[in-house]
Amino acid sequence: MTAARIPDLYKKLGAKRLLEIHRLMVRARLLEERLIKMSKGGDGFFWIGGPGEEAFNVPLGLMIKKGRGVDHDYLHLHYRSSAILLAMGADPADTLRQMRSTAADPYSKGRNFVNHYAIPEWNVTPVSPTIETHYTTAIGTAIAQARAKTDAITMANGGDAGSAEGDFHSCLVWANRPALPLPILIIVINNGYGISTPVSTQHGERRISDWAKTFPGMPGATVDGNDVAASWAALEEAFAYVRKERRPYILEARASRLYGHSSSSGANRVPEPDCIELFETALARRGLVKPAQFAAVREREAVALDAAHQKARAEPFPAPESAWEDVFAAGLPPSYPTKGGS
Repeated sequence: MTAARIPDLYKKLGAKRLLEIHRLMVRARLLEERLIKMSKGGDGFFWIGGPGEEAFNVPLGLMIKKGRGVDHDYLHLHYRSSAILLAMGADPADTLRQMRSTAADPYSKGRNFVNHYAIPEWNVTPVSPTIETHYTTAIGTAIAQARAKTDAITMANGGDAGSAEGDFHSCLVWANRPALPLPILIIVINNGYGISTPVSTQHGERRISDWAKTFPGMPGATVDGNDVAASWAALEEAFAYVRKERRPYILEARASRLYGHSSSSGANRVPEPDCIELFETALARRGLVKPAQFAAVREREAVALDAAHQKARAEPFPAPESAWEDVFAAGLPPSYPTKGGS
């Protein structure tokens, strides 16, 4: 997708879709900022998320073929994917519940930390805190889809540091086997850091997407993930290729990391480009939105988030006796202790 064609996307998408993207970006940002406040105020335990990635992740979420089974897209996400899920229709209140570890948390019943989603009805496989292991589990769903007559695909996303892991490269190898190429869209969000290590000190390749060159015929691209139009165009091209060709594609998005790595590093705002501000400037410059509308969107989303937070604060934590629920498919084995037992 050439830079000359990107401005045309504003006309192609239209004001209604552009405003929807903006609203979802604001919703995702306010949610992450609320999670940070909760972690700092003792209203949660640990925060890790993706503020700064909304310009790429919201369009990604809007392009997913949502549903259950091989005829719908499988998502193998990492813990900076909240904007993807919100664009798909997830309720911000459920993320607040997971942050507080309440029993009403639908993703892990209060047993995992925040932004670790699992939605079987949408083919969202459980997010794992271990780095990039989901790239290997993505191989399995992609094999199932390669054997089925469908245009659905497997999507796996992760970070730049994780692309040095063996699981990431195993995914590349399996996806490009001549015997059974796999319909995987491999996404890497490059925010410039692996926790606190600058990417420039770790990566010998010029672009992470250059790993596609290892495999003859595999396409790869790098996009400005802070630019909504550029991200939409790159994702549209990548999704279309994998759906039609049933072969892998690697897409690298370079984005900002606005609040550091996680609450363990302070989660303070850093001076990097803000994709929401950039998008608002582009919309206003084209006369698609009046600046006053931006404030109105923030106000509506903030009010709704306040109400959801208050509701989550009133909900109970998991009962101790529920610790073994959903651990074993067939129920708790007799050898395990039960309530009142030893």
